[in-house]
Amino acid sequence: MKDGTAFLNDNAQKIADGMIGDAERLRVAVSKGSLGETLIDAGAKTAGGIEAGLRIAEAAMGGLGDVSLVIDRVSERWPFSVEVRSSQPVLACLGSQYAGWNLSGGGYFAMGSGPARALARVEPLFETLSYKDKAKSAVLVLETAEPPPPAVVEKVAKATKLPAEKLTFLYAPTQSLAGTVQIVSRVLEVALHKANDLKFPLENIVDGVAAAPIPAPHPDFLTAMGRTNDAIIYGGLAQLFVKGSADDARALAEKLPSRASRDYGQPFATIFKKFKGDFYAIDPLLFSPAEVIVTAIESGDTFRAGARDQKMLQQSLG
Repeated sequence: MKDGTAFLNDNAQKIADGMIGDAERLRVAVSKGSLGETLIDAGAKTAGGIEAGLRIAEAAMGGLGDVSLVIDRVSERWPFSVEVRSSQPVLACLGSQYAGWNLSGGGYFAMGSGPARALARVEPLFETLSYKDKAKSAVLVLETAEPPPPAVVEKVAKATKLPAEKLTFLYAPTQSLAGTVQIVSRVLEVALHKANDLKFPLENIVDGVAAAPIPAPHPDFLTAMGRTNDAIIYGGLAQLFVKGSADDARALAEKLPSRASRDYGQPFATIFKKFKGDFYAIDPLLFSPAEVIVTAIESGDTFRAGARDQKMLQQSLG
């Protein structure tokens, strides 16, 4: 893809502007920060909801993904799922949606996701991705209960080379309904991220669709984080359409499901406690959908691996 052809931030800005126009219906609060940045609270001091979470997820994907609510009768206790589709999955998921920008500092903790990352390009991941966004405004999604302090706004403005008044921050805590929905909406993204970790050529991934159940929010952060992760790890289903040989597609399918990880088999909150809150000590191969389908479009072969674990979902999701 040529630089600037997808306009991730322009797409996301339209979604954010739509949320501002529908603020009352979406139950989100819109305000201006001290540096002129636009703040959209979707679940911290306002109710937010499922639709707000769906829109945040689409903004996080730079407008290159469709995110919707669907019914999955297989999960009897949790029949409603988030479904994510993208015909540009690498750019939508890794170039935009992945929460890879560390914006912590001074007692504030947040990981940034969304298309502002493609303007800043401060993460090692962008050494793999050739795309460079061109935009006059930028959108960033934060999984937090607090709006970004001035120091973080200034950091984002400097990295994106935009004035603060051209920045829009969408934020909602993990414990909120909107936060829950937008986090589970990363079910396709984690499949792409693991494929990259497995050294599968990203340019060979041409389309993707995925779904995961929506767990109930929980007021405790660790429990809420555990549920959103487990919804993907034990309940996620993803299908990738890839170019290349059938053997390569088969190898990807076999390695991609979460059960290939050494840490598979316990609720995520338990695993997190076991490693004393050190997120990076957890096997990164755990973060992927439970069940994976890989279709080699040039040969027509399809390979399946993994399975959704209803017992683990019942144990974790309540």
